[in-house]
Amino acid sequence: MMTTSATMQSYLATPAVTRLATGSRSRAVNQFLPSTYVPRLPRNATVRVRSMAKVSTKFSDVFAFSGPAPERINGRIAMVGFVAAMAVELYRGQDVFAQISNGGIPWFLGTTVVLSLASLIPLFKGVSVESKSEGFMTSDAEMWNGRFAMLGLVALAFTEYMKGGTLV
Repeated sequence: MMTTSATMQSYLATPAVTRLATGSRSRAVNQFLPSTYVPRLPRNATVRVRSMAKVSTKFSDVFAFSGPAPERINGRIAMVGFVAAMAVELYRGQDVFAQISNGGIPWFLGTTVVLSLASLIPLFKGVSVESKSEGFMTSDAEMWNGRFAMLGLVALAFTEYMKGGTLV
């Protein structure tokens, strides 16, 4: 599956002239070059090698400032929190502060515990996050989504505080 995806992406990313030179089934015609011209272009293939290397399982390494746990766990909690806050706001019409004051703290604590344990168990077993990311769902994409969710949750709370009511 991944090979097919990589082949299609490299096929679509190469110009028609390169496809002619490599003997692809698609016979695209370039109007600016004679039909006998066949360039010898090097193939620009990128190979990603994923390592299944084990990472440190020491508590101080996992929870270090630049370690794998802090930002990833906070990002996951923020992603769930942002979606939940928007869903409750649309369904009940309550802003973030009303959601927290009307019984949101036990839900927040329960979700935090579950996501933290689900994130920490593989890390303490020595499995790196990068070794499990492939295709569209990469560890970098998760980090950026978590960062945007953290910013979105803060922006949502700040906007609702300044506005004095719900955003939607």
